[in-house]
Amino acid sequence: MRNRLAHETSPYLLQHADNPVDWWPWSAEAFAEARRTNRPVLLSVGYSSCHWCHVMAHESFEDRATADYLNEHFVSVKVDREERPDVDAVYMEAVQAATGHGGWPMTVFLTPDAEPFYFGTYFPPAPRHGMPSFRQVLEGVQQAWTTRHDEVSEVAGKIVRDLAQREIVRQAAEAPGEQELAQALLGLTREYDPQRGGFGGAPKFPPSMVLEFLLRHHARTGAEGALQMAADTCERMARGGIYDQLGGGFARYSVDRDWVVPHFEKMLYDNALLCRVYAHLWRATGSDLARRVALETADFLVRELRTPEGGFASALDADSDDGTGRHVEGAYYVWTPGELRDVLGDDAALAAQYFGVTEEGTFEHGRSVLQLPQTEGVFDAEKVASVRRRLLDARALRPAPGRDDKVVAAWNGLAVAALAETGAYFGRPDLVEAAVGAADLLVRVHLDDHARLARTSKDGRVGPNAGVLEDYGDVAEGFLALASVTGEGVWLEFAGLLLDHVMDRFADPETGALFDTASDAERLIRRPQDPTDNAAPSGWTAAAGALLSYAAHTGSEPHRAAAERALGVVKTLGPRVPRFIGWGLAVAEALLDGPREVAVVGPGPDDERTAALYRTALLGAAPGAVVACGIPDSDEFPLLAGRTLVDGAPAAYVCRGFVCDLPVTDPQALRTRLTAS
Repeated sequence: MRNRLAHETSPYLLQHADNPVDWWPWSAEAFAEARRTNRPVLLSVGYSSCHWCHVMAHESFEDRATADYLNEHFVSVKVDREERPDVDAVYMEAVQAATGHGGWPMTVFLTPDAEPFYFGTYFPPAPRHGMPSFRQVLEGVQQAWTTRHDEVSEVAGKIVRDLAQREIVRQAAEAPGEQELAQALLGLTREYDPQRGGFGGAPKFPPSMVLEFLLRHHARTGAEGALQMAADTCERMARGGIYDQLGGGFARYSVDRDWVVPHFEKMLYDNALLCRVYAHLWRATGSDLARRVALETADFLVRELRTPEGGFASALDADSDDGTGRHVEGAYYVWTPGELRDVLGDDAALAAQYFGVTEEGTFEHGRSVLQLPQTEGVFDAEKVASVRRRLLDARALRPAPGRDDKVVAAWNGLAVAALAETGAYFGRPDLVEAAVGAADLLVRVHLDDHARLARTSKDGRVGPNAGVLEDYGDVAEGFLALASVTGEGVWLEFAGLLLDHVMDRFADPETGALFDTASDAERLIRRPQDPTDNAAPSGWTAAAGALLSYAAHTGSEPHRAAAERALGVVKTLGPRVPRFIGWGLAVAEALLDGPREVAVVGPGPDDERTAALYRTALLGAAPGAVVACGIPDSDEFPLLAGRTLVDGAPAAYVCRGFVCDLPVTDPQALRTRLTAS
């Protein structure tokens, strides 16, 4: 047996390095071995914090008899979907087309030419609930391969042909307008859950990108219904078990409609996106709850996910040791009344009432997920703060969930944007410094000499996989936010380098449509292309947003044209499936508003009048507005060219659509300029 995963950078692959399975990483050598030995390929795709991936690994991949059978009859390839989203997307499309559903672990059997012919997700070690056992599946596939080889090859070829014929929805020739965005809002209103917040039924995922659209739509149009849906959803999530009431940060999703019981894994992308949403909600409403959640989530990111190199780790596991040596989902986070009494003594009853801990429990085995169910009544704030501190200290003594330490470029780009803006809004320079640290790591480690991005790194060592479209789009978005917040034009320059690659290597020159992989990337059975949001903005719409912001900063017509062409797909899909293209709708709001370009000039960074104008500009809620600040006629940003003081006083210039207003020197006047339609 020879397991080849020991030198990989992916924590998920490293978790399987000691399996008795003769694993290969995804590589040309693995498929060459399959051709040489005439064996089918078992492709197993998962990720580090995936609960059922761990279950299947323990039940099957750690089992010697199962491993022996795999090693004799298959070439086994293990893939981290977070390192290779392109491989995951291509074969997940095949799984969903064949079975009507998908998920992880994903189990696919391939020919030595990487053509899929049999699919599944989790398979149990023994037949269960109508599912065959994994061993039965392996034996069936092996028998088909040896006795009906021509039939298997024919099926695989047909699947690949069918995938090749599946076209993305044809995008419109132009970006969406008022009508399409109004239709999207109407569609969201129909799917909105007015009792509980959010959209649709269980399981319920945080609708981060849709919330950004609703906030931007309100800012542009004044639509109170849009703001109400966003604010109520944010409040229900923040009061629910999906939010960590002690340590801050959000779990991946809620298994119920009421946001009570989460799937406990905490992902970097969710928390970066939601940190930014709550900061933007505070900007729109002044909500104390939004301010608290934005800051607690930012602090969670820095405290629990920042790596020694300055980047941000991908995830915390859902499972942890429950104190008996068993790994149990949620063990780190849930409480019984008895555990509250052990930690808090006489304050346990108050804590149980405040956090909704009951004798019967809201989770499993009499344990409760902490919530904030009380919307009425008065609690002693100092007492509650003391209770929270003591519970957090006690929780820190429990075995902590595992952490996936790989740094994913795209998700770090999202974190850079969130921390930069949150730090600027709330006067927290430490958060801005954390954003700069992550951005610096991306430049030092992930960018090569040609400004091409690598997808991942770990321990400061770059991974082997090329960046995909979402990496370029999200990292550019982070750099652009950092440019506005720090006043350092170098981040605008780095964003431009990345966006040049988007236009040169990811865009269809005929239609302006965007592909998830570059034109010179590894060839798979299909070049993946998906404009719809999943857990994070699609690469397509993330890139469109960054292109639009860069064009606003620089006046570059090619970048603006590329953004407008890319948004054609939002005109097609926005009115039909608004829940699944929220970031595209948010970018379309910015396009309709201009976006506005704000240049602030003053004698220097320590000038109080300049700082007041600059802060007002950053707090402006105009959708997608870009901000540049510097000394008059500075070459730091193109927007500062030709900008002068007004009668010796700092001034702010607001432009949109090639038209500029007269400069203003008063923050209130600037605030009016940034809110006027």
